[in-house]
Amino acid sequence: MPGARKTRKKNETGETIITLEGVSKWFGDFQALRDINLTVDKGERVVVCGPSGSGKSTMIRCINRLENHQRGRIVVDGIELTDNLKNIEAVRREVGMVFQSFNLFPHMRVIDNLALAPMLVRQMPKKDAEEMALGYLRRVQIEEQAYKYPGQLSGGQQQRVAIARSLCMQPRIMLFDEPTSALDPEMIKEVLDVMVELAEDGMTMVVVTHEMGFARTVANRVIFMDDAEIVEIAPPETFFSKPKSDRTKLFLSQILTH
Repeated sequence: MPGARKTRKKNETGETIITLEGVSKWFGDFQALRDINLTVDKGERVVVCGPSGSGKSTMIRCINRLENHQRGRIVVDGIELTDNLKNIEAVRREVGMVFQSFNLFPHMRVIDNLALAPMLVRQMPKKDAEEMALGYLRRVQIEEQAYKYPGQLSGGQQQRVAIARSLCMQPRIMLFDEPTSALDPEMIKEVLDVMVELAEDGMTMVVVTHEMGFARTVANRVIFMDDAEIVEIAPPETFFSKPKSDRTKLFLSQILTH
């Protein structure tokens, strides 16, 4: 993945765009997040890893209020996430999210899936929205699939459509929740390649993934979560070669041998 090291240096702006302060979250009696403190700078790429049930997905879902936190503060691009619907809508306009499942509308063509949100949310004329959709499909290298339906595409192509759909809202931040976990191994690389390109363009990214090669190449920092807590944060060089926590060492020993 050429150019990633140069990219890692280039995008450290020092301008904070995401802040979590003392964030805690419960589902009934189960505590899913415990006193999470994290800042992400504009243009930074942060990879979040950890065992299943550690709180990774819950944390990034709180960043665009798909889940609400019960304690602490979350500020995204200068807007605090509370129960205020205007604030939530403002944040979601600036934050794109890509999930494990592609969440495409199966009855709509690919181009219509992409053009829908800019037309509804940004009041963009249909012709302009479709032109922009084609531009982003070109960027993820599947422009030729524009007039097909999602069911006619491979899993890797559908996930690239999902990424292009998020980009159509021209977000300042992209969140990825295990975007390759539902894909066959041969399809994973095509999605990761698109994400690497976004990183090289300076997109602020928070990525929950088990793809440690991606973390090594693209991340400015790697976060390890376990049991609802952030256990360790380090640059990838340090994270993989000199992890401090025994919990991190155990996780890496398990995941890097598979």
